[in-house]
Order: sequence, then structure tokens, then C-alpha cells
Amino acid sequence: MAHGIRHAAHADVARRLKRAEGHLRGVIAMLERGRPCVELAQQLAAIEAAVAKAKRALVQTHIDHCLDRAVEEGRAEQALAEMRAIARYL
Repeated sequence: MAHGIRHAAHADVARRLKRAEGHLRGVIAMLERGRPCVELAQQLAAIEAAVAKAKRALVQTHIDHCLDRAVEEGRAEQALAEMRAIARYL
């Protein structure tokens, strides 16, 4: 598998994760202030959704760029192995 590869979409994924990180810090503060569990659960669900979207964007970028390139370059077996590996995280 390729290492050290960055795509333009990685900046978007990083922004999404930083936003989720800030949101998580806010939820921790809510917890420490004794906010109701229903509010906390709602906010945690929003964080989970944000992280899931970031993961989807990362996987889609990998499929669109890395796997496509591997197939075009005649490395179909490598592309298949990478797809199997990344599928574990879907």
C-alpha cells in the first residue's frame, strides 16, 4: 500500500475532523457542567455522524484516486488488496 500520499480532499477531511474535535470538546464541557443526558447523547450522535462523513470522504478519495491509479498502472492485485483492507473499516 502506498504511504505518504496526500490528496486535495485530505484537507477537507482534516477540516471535518477538527470541527468534530471542537464539537467533542464542547460536549466534554457540557458533561462537566452537568447538562442533561439527552442533550449529551444528541451531541455525541452529531459527532459520530461527522466522523463517519469524514471517513466516507477519505475512503471515497482513496477509491477515486489510489485504486483507480493502481488499476491504470497495471497493479490490479494491489488495488484489490487495498480495497479488501479498507473495506474492514466501512
